[in-house]
Amino acid sequence: MGALAAIAIQAGLPLIGAILQSKLGPADGRLASDVLTRVASELGIPVDQLEAKAQSDQDSVVSAMRTVEAQSPAMVQLYMQEAQQSAALAAGEATDPVWMRAWRPAGMYMLGFLWLWNSVILHVANAIWKIALPPMPFNDLLQLSTLYMGLYMGGHTVKDVAGKIAAKMGGS
Repeated sequence: MGALAAIAIQAGLPLIGAILQSKLGPADGRLASDVLTRVASELGIPVDQLEAKAQSDQDSVVSAMRTVEAQSPAMVQLYMQEAQQSAALAAGEATDPVWMRAWRPAGMYMLGFLWLWNSVILHVANAIWKIALPPMPFNDLLQLSTLYMGLYMGGHTVKDVAGKIAAKMGGS
């Protein structure tokens, strides 16, 4: 990314140069990634080939950077608004009563304990006290974990995993 930042600065594109040098705001990592993706898209190549393209055909890379530079102020503004909204949301949640926000970590600890109980502690307890407590069926534990992820993470994790499984099943 350093070579691309140097090319941008030499070409008179200070905003893209600053973004690629990670000198802008708290969301600059994602912003730099977004800029690189847009430059690569303008060139019609994958992002991982951008450095090689910059070495072999610097003029086309500069031309693509000029196109993206025109969009950069709007991108920076959107990223800064997102950062401000995230900060406002965190501040708002900090003032909520504990019981309203405690379900997330309590759920994580409960699921972690249930997995540990089912996998290790139960078997050790059965061996020590020579009893035969049955474990929770792993499919039920997995369904409980999936339900929690769906609630806590907005369903995106479950959707992504289900999409990958469906793609594998459809591709086989």
